Amino acid sequence: MLKVGIILGSTRPGRVGEVVANWVRDLAVKRGDAEYEIVDLKDYDLGNLDEPEHPATGIYQHEHTRRWSARIGPLDAFVIVTPEYNNSYPGALKNALDFLHVEWKNKAAGFVGYGVDGAPRAISHLRDVLGLLSVATVSNQVGLSIHTDFTDGFNPAGHHEDRLNAVLDQLNAWGSALRPLRA
Repeated sequence: MLKVGIILGSTRPGRVGEVVANWVRDLAVKRGDAEYEIVDLKDYDLGNLDEPEHPATGIYQHEHTRRWSARIGPLDAFVIVTPEYNNSYPGALKNALDFLHVEWKNKAAGFVGYGVDGAPRAISHLRDVLGLLSVATVSNQVGLSIHTDFTDGFNPAGHHEDRLNAVLDQLNAWGSALRPLRA
């Protein structure tokens, strides 16, 4: 069965990403088509990239990098939950991507963004970076608006569930199709 990590891309205190990541996981698990798990960047204390060797070597000196590698390596695909900060995604997420190389290769990623207008620029920037890491990104995405989906708590409009299912359909297809390249 495909293993999908739901990467919580913000480490900011008071972040709303946790409720979004839980929503993604809860809906995804009901599908029964893959194993879905939340991967919270806060749990890895990566700090700024501090490995002396290039990530492509896979030579990691620090325990936090080895833990991060061990977490990402076995996964087949990712749903990246990201806010949009200043027209891009958070530095903590960029740093987490930069720590590794081989662990990302030939996997698939989909996106759930949130912000003033659904985080389209953050997702666009992520597509560029992930492409350089040999991650296939799916075309569907979910964009949650702070103005309409976070009134009186987190209350996403009904169509977002349909969009998330479309993301997961594509993600599972691509994650499975890329499996022979990862072997």
